[in-house]
Amino acid sequence: MIFPKAVDGAFRRFKWVVMIVTLAIYYITPWLRWDRGPYAPDQAVLIDLANRRFYMFAIEIWPHEFYYVAGLLVMAAIGLFFVTSAVGRAWCGYACPQTVWTDLFQHVERWIDGDRNAQIRLQRAPWSFAKVARRVAKHSVWIAIGVLTGGAWIFYFADAPTLAPALFSGDAPMVAYSTVALLTATTYVLGGLMREQVCQFMCPWPRIQAAMMDEHSLTVTYKEWRGEPRSHGLKRAQSDAGDGPDPLRIGDCIDCNACVAVCPTGIDIRGGPQIGCITCGLCIDACDDAMLRVGREPKLIGYSTQADDDAARAGKPSVAPLRRMLRPRTLVYLGSWGAIGAVMLFALETRSHLDISVTQTRNPQWVQLSDGSIRNTYTVKIRNMETRPRRVEIAIEGEPALLWDERGSRETAGRAVQLAIDPDQVTKAQLFVAAPGDGPQHSDLRFTVRALDGDHASASDDSRFERPKGTQ
Repeated sequence: MIFPKAVDGAFRRFKWVVMIVTLAIYYITPWLRWDRGPYAPDQAVLIDLANRRFYMFAIEIWPHEFYYVAGLLVMAAIGLFFVTSAVGRAWCGYACPQTVWTDLFQHVERWIDGDRNAQIRLQRAPWSFAKVARRVAKHSVWIAIGVLTGGAWIFYFADAPTLAPALFSGDAPMVAYSTVALLTATTYVLGGLMREQVCQFMCPWPRIQAAMMDEHSLTVTYKEWRGEPRSHGLKRAQSDAGDGPDPLRIGDCIDCNACVAVCPTGIDIRGGPQIGCITCGLCIDACDDAMLRVGREPKLIGYSTQADDDAARAGKPSVAPLRRMLRPRTLVYLGSWGAIGAVMLFALETRSHLDISVTQTRNPQWVQLSDGSIRNTYTVKIRNMETRPRRVEIAIEGEPALLWDERGSRETAGRAVQLAIDPDQVTKAQLFVAAPGDGPQHSDLRFTVRALDGDHASASDDSRFERPKGTQ
């Protein structure tokens, strides 16, 4: 197991900010409220599996609109490609859930067991009451974090203020307790026990990222041309430098291994690009501190591109960051991401909040009435995507037929019926259509629903009218 040393610096402080912000978003979001009116839930972000809805603030996604979710996933993937192409594995180093929770678990470990050296001594020490007490305390806190992680997750699938008391009183559904237990176990195992092994051996992204990066991608780089040959310590560096007019050439690296000691995956960045490097920048903080103590220029290890490193080796100026970003690969990723986002926004703004689905009843397929006319029965489902009740009119086209619903009769039938539909629900109704018996065995019939309120939304669905064979 790796025992990373604590370090302070710009990148460590940035990781603190990212960790606090991301954890706050994860734990607080289910408790945020969003007023959607009296007929819809007021939880800002809710995956309502029972009613097959996905709410995200002002956006409501229905089951037939899953393509929006697919679009968001595609945008997330392209966004990750763009970030990787531009700044390497910045996602892995700062915002990946595995990184965030592992970082949190390591801070807990330092708080209880001490820093790197104290942890190594405790690991090697024989079992005693003090060691058992520390182990129990550490793993208890880890499990508590896992429970909070699983508990927060289930609040995304039900009303958090309602589910929380039920969860503690034992009245919550068994699936809630099972989910909490599963996420507690995975958080504890992956974040506390396996840690760097997940990044090095289990995660597929390090093996995919090579296709997203080129010589202009920003990565954590050891300036080998400046650091080698190493002087193996401050005193040796001062001795090797000499006092003559032509001192022996030595590199800036004093081989203090500070960069290795702080690495959360235990790699030596001086060995070049490696699959275990998550580009978190902690080795930069450690190396800058070492260079400051020996009075040498910082950024022996720093964020750089391969092209800039080659230019610096040759004494040439580096490329400006904005110019580095604006290259064909990143522009394609950014353009694709923006185009998909624009299409989704346009679709959201122009989508109809009223829909109709018609299914013909097949048992019986038709009924012959006393006057010789033929009656067909249809099950109509009207989807009202507004969070308010509405009144609609359903009309038919394609046959000289009469239409009525379960409340009416043949005598009161007409070319259209009016229905009241529930808010934010699918309302089902049974409609009857009667047409003259003389006509084709199969004829097209269109049902059109139109809202009678201010927006005049409408939708249509095609069906068929059936007659007995040989009636034409």
